[in-house]
Amino acid sequence: MKNLILAVGMVMLFAIACNSEKKESTSDNKMVNTSMADTASKPIDSAEMMKAWEAYMKPGNEHQWLAKSAGNWEAEISFLAPDGSVMSTNPGIKAETKMVLGGRYQQSTYKGIMDKMPFEGMNTMAYDNARKVYISTWMDNMGTGLMYAEGNFDKGNNKVMTFKGNTTDPASGKQIQFREVFTIVDDNNQLMEMYDTKEGKETKTMSIKLVRK
Repeated sequence: MKNLILAVGMVMLFAIACNSEKKESTSDNKMVNTSMADTASKPIDSAEMMKAWEAYMKPGNEHQWLAKSAGNWEAEISFLAPDGSVMSTNPGIKAETKMVLGGRYQQSTYKGIMDKMPFEGMNTMAYDNARKVYISTWMDNMGTGLMYAEGNFDKGNNKVMTFKGNTTDPASGKQIQFREVFTIVDDNNQLMEMYDTKEGKETKTMSIKLVRK
């Protein structure tokens, strides 16, 4: 599989290099008064590109950390009103977390009853080796959109992560900003808290308590 990926990479690099040469030729024909220094592009170093690609695809310490959450969990999901009061609490939701695609991504699936309705949800977590950032996505059967957020550990605290992203407000159909705080209480307990920002005001909207089973 690794050889196949590297082979595809070399084909892509060859195509990029050829395209770069064509662009340089066209530029030289059109811009007679432009010096060679201005029009020449930096040659692509295929060896360096392959080295970077290998580093990008290799699971590291961050992925090993994601793997620590693999297993079965029980979730309690609560929704909050704008004044901070709890509107509903939904215990007993089952969650299964596993690593997929060769240990590169964490995938969690949720099933249970949410406000008296069948509920299914899926969360994916990634660590981008090149950008040095964690990426979280969420989708469920209570909507048709996809939530996307990026974040990292809070400075000086390796148990609290803060994510920021955008999601759709069903009432207005517009994108709104949200902030997610993920706390690793201990090896068997986790807490996720979400805050939405509407009209410049941030309010806590939900929380998920996770207990390992």
